[in-house]
Amino acid sequence: MKSPLLSLPGAVPGEGPDEGVAAHYGDLFREQRALADGTGFVDLSHRGVVTVTGAERLAWLHLLLTQHVSELPAGQATESLILSANGHIEHALYLVDDGETTFVHVEPGTQEALIAYLESMKFFYRVEVADRTADLAVVHLPAGSIAPVPGGVTVRETPHGRDLFLPRADLEGFAAEHGPAAGSLAYEALRVEAHRPRLGLETDHRTIPHELGWIGGAVHLQKGCYRGQETVARVHNLGKPPRRLVFLHLDGSEVHLPPHGAPVRLAADGPDGRQLGFVTTSARHHELGPIALALVKRNVPVDAALIADGTAAAQEVVVEP
Repeated sequence: MKSPLLSLPGAVPGEGPDEGVAAHYGDLFREQRALADGTGFVDLSHRGVVTVTGAERLAWLHLLLTQHVSELPAGQATESLILSANGHIEHALYLVDDGETTFVHVEPGTQEALIAYLESMKFFYRVEVADRTADLAVVHLPAGSIAPVPGGVTVRETPHGRDLFLPRADLEGFAAEHGPAAGSLAYEALRVEAHRPRLGLETDHRTIPHELGWIGGAVHLQKGCYRGQETVARVHNLGKPPRRLVFLHLDGSEVHLPPHGAPVRLAADGPDGRQLGFVTTSARHHELGPIALALVKRNVPVDAALIADGTAAAQEVVVEP
């Protein structure tokens, strides 16, 4: 879904999973600094929006999700996953309930598959699932923002900022009153800095929650059964995940950023050495310079110098080996 805010001055369209919104509006670092200072907003209107209504919605979702949501208080934000039977991550959901409706935003284009799964699991529960992407747009206000929220708009507030479920028809008016706009590249750079994983970038077809640090934040270890729970419990209690997320400080003298999927190797082995992982997201940060997240084998020494697509990289531990 193409955002009307691509008509703003300087807007450069995003690519890949962020196609449909602006990558930036002409000054990437200024946009990052604005967000870090708690000003401006980010257009995330390409994200999918799903709502669940009905008196039994939270009890029903509790059976399907990795998070404890059966008594989720109105207005309290949470995040959760849906796993395969083998414990691999299939969906990441960012939720808030307003006392009558559960609002969820998800990665662009994933809402149809999510709704199909939810519909298949309704059974006798009195719930209704709806795709609201066409009429609700997600807008992000950064942490520290004092911008007023329009009346009647559902807000999902987290330590990283507020996600607004804004009527799509109001998006241009909101932008005129709450600028300056910041693009998806600025938002992504701050996400990488905060070590926050993203479905489809930090995940592949075999990723389990432990590898990305999603245990606790998106996976509740004391709740009842859900699909994939056996894998979650077994790895948590008896073993270690095969891979771990790391944060990389990249050599700033290189012009290019390693793309998603670029190989990560030990620096000592050189560019032809054995691949030990891959870059998941890279970004240019207004203070840290070029940075990245990567998924590497668990046994990679935490103090080892790495190379990512030929670029020297120093690692910081995100998930303990």
